[in-house]
Amino acid sequence: MKPAKEIRVGNIIMVDAKPFIVLRSDVNGSSRTGFTYKWKMKNLLTNAPFESVFRGDDKFDVVVLDKKPVTYSYFADPLYVFMDAEYEQYEIEEENLGDALNYLKDGMECEAVFYDGKAISVELPTTIQRQVVYSEPAVKGNTSGNVTKEAKIENAIEAKQFSIQVPLFVSQDDIVEIDTRTNEFKKVVRG
Repeated sequence: MKPAKEIRVGNIIMVDAKPFIVLRSDVNGSSRTGFTYKWKMKNLLTNAPFESVFRGDDKFDVVVLDKKPVTYSYFADPLYVFMDAEYEQYEIEEENLGDALNYLKDGMECEAVFYDGKAISVELPTTIQRQVVYSEPAVKGNTSGNVTKEAKIENAIEAKQFSIQVPLFVSQDDIVEIDTRTNEFKKVVRG
């Protein structure tokens, strides 16, 4: 059993003896009053959407699912297709991919997550490297403190172009390392 505060997007949990995948998690509250977690979920058996609010200390059974290394192949509207080492293809719906859509790139390696023999989502590596495809130039004199700017990063789905906050010294065409759990810039990858 895991408390709600340890549940991440993409986890499969049991709610009322039914398996749900957490698609989105919004946190509200403070350390003084306690945190609440509003989750957008989908029932894995019926594909029915479900939203609910939980306290941080509510406990859930996390279902451990089978995983298999796969690579992203292509988008076949409305499904995303992944392939394993034996050239077996797995189709996953867009809403099950969550934040992974922000980072998908042709040939990207990740892990497919299976429930009842069906691929239901993917797990990304903890950190990935992506090229900055667009970033405003830094403004001279605006360097005091922890100043950031928005930078668009490369991915396979142009309609899903994703932006992250980066320090001012990051420029277009730089390769940056990103933590996929928090969507935060880690560092610039040099040479």
